[in-house]
Amino acid sequence: MRCYFHLVNGSDVVPDDMGVEVASLEMAQSLAYRAIQEIRAEADLVDEEWRGWRLNVVCSQGSVLASICLSATLQ
Repeated sequence: MRCYFHLVNGSDVVPDDMGVEVASLEMAQSLAYRAIQEIRAEADLVDEEWRGWRLNVVCSQGSVLASICLSATLQ
């Protein structure tokens, strides 16, 4: 299945236009956590600036399969 990883914060959306083929939802979630680590390393933002942001795992039909709060991954 093809999944997309959209960064969202209220009405702000940073869409993933490419997506990635995965064998399972578990694989998609694992990739999402890895993407969050990479985003945080590259963005160099303080922890408070991540509050309210989520990484949504979305299928090709547009349904949200998982939603991970970026500030929750700071622990």
